[in-house]
Amino acid sequence: MTRADILVYNGTILTMDDQDTIIQDGLVAISGNTIQCVGNDEKGSISAERELDAEGGLILPGLINGHTHAAMTLFRGLADDLPLMDWLNNYIFPAEGKMDADFVRTGTLLACAEMIMSGTTTFCDMYLFEEEVAKAAKEGGMRCLVGEVLYDFPSPNYGAVEEGFIYTEELIERWKKDPLINVAVEPHSLFTCGVELLVKANDLALRKGVPLILHMAETREELEEIEKRYGKGPAVHLKDLGLLGPHLILDHCVHVSESDIELLAEHKVSVIHNPESNMKLASGIAPVPEMMGRGITVGLGTDGCASNNNLDLFGEMDMAAKLHKANKLDPAVMDARTLVRMATINGARALGLEKVTGSLEAGKRADLIVIDLHKPHLIPMYNPFCHLVYSARGHDVKHSIIDGQVVMEDRRLYTLDVEAIIERSKEKSRKVREWVR
Repeated sequence: MTRADILVYNGTILTMDDQDTIIQDGLVAISGNTIQCVGNDEKGSISAERELDAEGGLILPGLINGHTHAAMTLFRGLADDLPLMDWLNNYIFPAEGKMDADFVRTGTLLACAEMIMSGTTTFCDMYLFEEEVAKAAKEGGMRCLVGEVLYDFPSPNYGAVEEGFIYTEELIERWKKDPLINVAVEPHSLFTCGVELLVKANDLALRKGVPLILHMAETREELEEIEKRYGKGPAVHLKDLGLLGPHLILDHCVHVSESDIELLAEHKVSVIHNPESNMKLASGIAPVPEMMGRGITVGLGTDGCASNNNLDLFGEMDMAAKLHKANKLDPAVMDARTLVRMATINGARALGLEKVTGSLEAGKRADLIVIDLHKPHLIPMYNPFCHLVYSARGHDVKHSIIDGQVVMEDRRLYTLDVEAIIERSKEKSRKVREWVR
């Protein structure tokens, strides 16, 4: 008899492997932090110390939030219905200037609780005081890719940008052997970072063998500003600086031309699509079908809660599918299977984590969730991919396992004290009200 530590059984498995294999009445056996086997439910042949009955639900890889600012949960609803630059310059940047490490830690713990309870097991973060983000993710048992945001102007965390590079390099070294925490180099954007900063950031990322991440072409105003400064568009600017390459992850890419897309595809750059944030800020609609048509790996992100208001990737999948159908007047574009891949294996591939997570295959880390189908809004089910995108929501996640650890069972979160985090978050929100009066 085969031995395992955890057995998840009695469910329909969406492996999200290269063939999108579906296993009816399947099981996943886990040893340590690794998937031991995925197959048909022959439970009697496997003995496990702990068993989770999926009760006929869906078993799939944990979702991957490819771009967020986790601690911005504490700015949720702070400055809604405003243009991006007004929102940033008159509300977000002033509030961020008064934050401290404990503020970021509290907001990130709140985000981790929300993400775990809505099916996300991995997230990519760009923010301030990222050491606290890493610690909070570790406490919650979440997998992440984090990086300290770098600007040309002083940061409330590290001060001058020279110190920001020191902080980033120390962050990389401190967490490089951790099984859950990965670190990237993250200049904010082309309109907040000059040539010298961008080149230095790229050099650091290449030297350390880590991803380089930045916002690009999110708004028309940004596009006009870059063309005014440099006489060229942002993608060409990045190419001329030598930044384009498979190590580069670009967030948003709303206003990119056909020639920009060709450049990104040629250099194997990855993109993270943030449809709800782009819609709410009226930034525009990213040409995602065109990017994917050219072979660009596109993952899915929520962005921060100040420009989205939640971290539910099920809602993001639903919105992304419908947004592009309406934009193209084509009901077949951005089908459900594509969206589930964006939120799982393609998200992992975009972040450089596809060998670790994103699909349920023997040898990969055990990151998976179970969806409870025994609910009125999920009956009946004809196509599991369509069900996940158009019917399911985060609150339908019943169990969550990350790196072989059961972090949530029957919607009870084991790694974090949710009530205590909520109370701490309410205290921080009172400070925010004072900051933006």
